[in-house]
Amino acid sequence: MQYIPIPPERAGMELDEFLCLSFPLMSKGTLRRQVRDGKVLLDGNPTTPGHRLREHEVLIVNFEEEDEEPDLIAPRIEIEVLWEDEHVLAVDKPAGLASEPERWARENACLSSAVLDLALDRAGIEIPEDGKASEHVEGLSFRPRLVHRLDKDTTGVVLVAKSLEAERTLRAAFDDGTVQKKYLALVEGEMRLGDGEEEIIDLPIGPDARKSGRMRIDRQDGKPSQTRVTVEQRFQGYTLLACEPLTGRTHQIRVHLREIGFPLVVDSFYGRRDAFCLSDFKRGYHKKPGHIETPLIDRLTLHARRIEFPRIGGEGRVTVESPIPADLARALKQLGKFRAP
Repeated sequence: MQYIPIPPERAGMELDEFLCLSFPLMSKGTLRRQVRDGKVLLDGNPTTPGHRLREHEVLIVNFEEEDEEPDLIAPRIEIEVLWEDEHVLAVDKPAGLASEPERWARENACLSSAVLDLALDRAGIEIPEDGKASEHVEGLSFRPRLVHRLDKDTTGVVLVAKSLEAERTLRAAFDDGTVQKKYLALVEGEMRLGDGEEEIIDLPIGPDARKSGRMRIDRQDGKPSQTRVTVEQRFQGYTLLACEPLTGRTHQIRVHLREIGFPLVVDSFYGRRDAFCLSDFKRGYHKKPGHIETPLIDRLTLHARRIEFPRIGGEGRVTVESPIPADLARALKQLGKFRAP
């Protein structure tokens, strides 16, 4: 049993938010459930997750072994911070890293655990080696929360709120369309748009009943979906597109580009390749006997290049850019060498 007095600087905070800072290795849903089950008392009395704390109140926490969440202790991975203020982090998500714990592989690293590690490191808090999640910690100034997600094999900039208020503000900005995102997409085919011209793909998207997790164009029951497209760079047989999703549907860019005949160069779900090699486009390429060709890129040819959002607590807007990752840059370099227009 743990006794936790409420410090002055936490007065006015909702109980579940305080618990998230005090027990960072336990999920918010689990903590709220503990409160409702009576395992968190306030001055000896049952309370609610949304209770506004007052200075000098005392929490009595009695978590048991079955309340542990050892599967949330994922391998540590360092991520780059692209921009930061007191409200928001913008981080650079690498390829192969899921945004949230994967349902069937919760022991794997993910972006949400990586930004939590970042916050813990800054506070000088060490994760227990035994993965014990129910020990109270002090000194955590913020518990990061992803405001949006990228597919596991998509790279680029992701916004992370540093408080509940920042999360609500950013989610509202996403909902009202004041957050602008731009992706780079390397696609098959030569997009016939002139310099400075744009096309808006306006096709409704809905789930594909034939395959779980897959989306499709559904003109009857799909949700309205729009993507603005311009040409960034041209190659023989390929195009690098700049794509701005005007709505936020699952797999929107991938589904839209496939439907108009320009699928991502690498997309095993909606395209035809799971890797892109020099031999795919270099004329006269000869593989050395016994040599296994290394792909130029073996994940989605999609990169979240830029995000622009209203500055929280101030005037103006913030623009954050993510550099083109090495694998995509390598593919573009070779295309420019052997498939220049």
